[in-house]
Amino acid sequence: MNINSIIAENLKALRIERNLSLGQLAELSDISKVMLSQIEKGDTNPTINTLWKIAKGLKVPYTSLLEQKEHDTCIIKKSDIEAQTSEEGHYRVYCYYNNTPYRNFEFFQIELDEGCSYKSVGHSRRSEEYIMLLEGELTLEVNNETYKLNPNDSISFQASNQHIYINSGKGTLKATITNFYPA
Repeated sequence: MNINSIIAENLKALRIERNLSLGQLAELSDISKVMLSQIEKGDTNPTINTLWKIAKGLKVPYTSLLEQKEHDTCIIKKSDIEAQTSEEGHYRVYCYYNNTPYRNFEFFQIELDEGCSYKSVGHSRRSEEYIMLLEGELTLEVNNETYKLNPNDSISFQASNQHIYINSGKGTLKATITNFYPA
């Protein structure tokens, strides 16, 4: 894909994510609506200064307009992912999808050994966490409340504060976690 097509795709995606019209982005970036339209269609080769103004108007890094999007279809095998572990190795995290300019979430599978717990210090402000328990029994402590989940149960919560995962069942606990970062 050529650079103008990449910029066009990125600009349109970022503008739509922010619910901005071309006119609104024109005001924010000090670039004409006609020029923005031409860039979104890939009909022009924008200058570096033009891209800087657009990035500033969108409040994104300059490189967000230049990075090539991942393929539409992607297979990720757990066997290809290197686990991140707690110091003792009782808590393992497998990152399937990380946060990118095109994706404002992270998707993990976690494993927690029987009788063990893991304390998360919390995530960025306004972040949300979504957990679906696959195997085992999870006791979750968040915001001075305790919740118990069984297989196929799900919970969501504001994740900026500390939260604790406890394997309160038999065997290894397995769950998926999605961390969402609102724009």
